[in-house]
Amino acid sequence: MGNPKAFLTVPRQEAGYRPIHDRILDFGEVEQTLNTSDRKLQASRCMDCGVPFCHWACPLGNRPPEFQDAMYKGKWEEAYSILTHTNDFPEFTGRICPALCEKSCVLKLSIDSPVTIREDEAAIIEAAFREGYVKPQHYTRNGKKVAVIGSGPAGLAAANQLNRRGYEVTVFEKLEYVGGLLRFGIPNFKLNKAIIDRRIRVMEAEGVVFHTDAASDLNKLPEGFDAYCICTGTPQARDLNIPGRDLKGIHFALEFLGQQNRVLAGQQFSKEERITAKGKHVLVIGGGDTGSDCIGTSNRQEAASVTQIEIMPKPPVGHNPTTPWPQWPQVLKTSSSHEEGCVRRWCLTSNKFIGKNGHVSGVEVEEVEWLPNPDGGRPILQPTGKKETLKADLVLLAMGFLRPEHPQYAENVFLAGDAATGASLVVRCIAGGRKAAADIDAYLKQK
Repeated sequence: MGNPKAFLTVPRQEAGYRPIHDRILDFGEVEQTLNTSDRKLQASRCMDCGVPFCHWACPLGNRPPEFQDAMYKGKWEEAYSILTHTNDFPEFTGRICPALCEKSCVLKLSIDSPVTIREDEAAIIEAAFREGYVKPQHYTRNGKKVAVIGSGPAGLAAANQLNRRGYEVTVFEKLEYVGGLLRFGIPNFKLNKAIIDRRIRVMEAEGVVFHTDAASDLNKLPEGFDAYCICTGTPQARDLNIPGRDLKGIHFALEFLGQQNRVLAGQQFSKEERITAKGKHVLVIGGGDTGSDCIGTSNRQEAASVTQIEIMPKPPVGHNPTTPWPQWPQVLKTSSSHEEGCVRRWCLTSNKFIGKNGHVSGVEVEEVEWLPNPDGGRPILQPTGKKETLKADLVLLAMGFLRPEHPQYAENVFLAGDAATGASLVVRCIAGGRKAAADIDAYLKQK
């Protein structure tokens, strides 16, 4: 390492977010960047541990000590080469990954101040695009064709890896734009869609063919391919089938988020079609990242108020003894969207939707307790009888997704990403796409 003691003298410095009063007025990315000098200093904090738990925690097997050492020494192209050896799309993970690596950093354990690995990763790939290190490559073709069904992070990773191995790759996307979850599930204030378009242009220049508005029947896949990679994600959101569910004003989170992203892309919707939080009391049911995205979007649409409820207990703050280092800590997470304004409540279950003139006006909720399971399994939910009605003109269901079911496929069909595992992280989907590509390659070589 260039400076093995930097972690003793250089404090952790995050780029931080744009001021709240500024960022809630638009859908521009909320995260800021450090200048090159400060970013190199942050990279110098890496201790080059004998056992790098950051590498252990990363689903992609990224090598932070190596690329941060190169970055600190000003060898940006070398850092880019090291990073992209394991990660196809650092521009995505560098913006939206929860950074499992940082939670497993030794500096997280020792001084609760891990290296800024995720931000360093984003800085490397942006420098690579800026300096022209990212150049389309041309690969010798092996005469075989592979179809990738779905263009989310898993599909893009699988397509990228298969193309590099010499296969002619065609990606079929049922929607009007390429990107899947990246395009329609993640707000622009976390991931500007120009970042996706930039990567797609590189992949197209390298030979990957994309077909949009091309829905595929999984029981009858497109003909003419030697293998198939199914990357269709988890299309079915978990519903809340309680009385009043048919009232107007109740929507799945991705309906709301996807439509807003389409509006920002220039699409138009009628007044009846438009889902907007403007002037409304918004209730978000579900305490995860998708719920947080609904909060940020609602505030940008000028909601009158935003409340988020979660059926599970409030996580501990800072440290959770049940998830010790280097595990991912199950602790209270406050996102940039939470900071922008919302009421958060826990241990509430929804009993029924209340309506007026066919439109939702409130939700009856009830406090619950979670009791230890005598058999040692999942805690038991116990209603307390304490009920109240929360005012809501717009209800957004953000309770996760059902694991998809698949037909019986032929031996040349492979699954990747959420389609294989159920809902997960973008970084795990990229890892799944890479693995599926390797499996397809091994299968076709054997054949």
